[in-house]
Amino acid sequence: MSNPLVQAFFVGRAVAEVINERVEVALTDALSELGKFDAEAKEQLRQFTEEVIARANRAAESSATGTTTGNSSTGGDSVDLQTEIDELRAEIALLRSELQKYRNTAK
Repeated sequence: MSNPLVQAFFVGRAVAEVINERVEVALTDALSELGKFDAEAKEQLRQFTEEVIARANRAAESSATGTTTGNSSTGGDSVDLQTEIDELRAEIALLRSELQKYRNTAK
């Protein structure tokens, strides 16, 4: 390669190929992480939904067996309901913080 123009052409071409390969690897990794995040988020949402439904079913069963007569609820039921609501809020806050941590590590 005695001609500097020919040499510059091949160097430029090699630089473009290396850059292209590295961008491809970076994009593939980013899409992989996004897919993993999406799958984990869906799984956590599915688990959360199952737990909420299970708790709702247990609460419905306990209220059905606990109140055989009358339409009014006792003060103990509202405390249990408030406890359930507080627990759900705590779980939602925990889930949000975990998602935020994951988003911060993905950046």
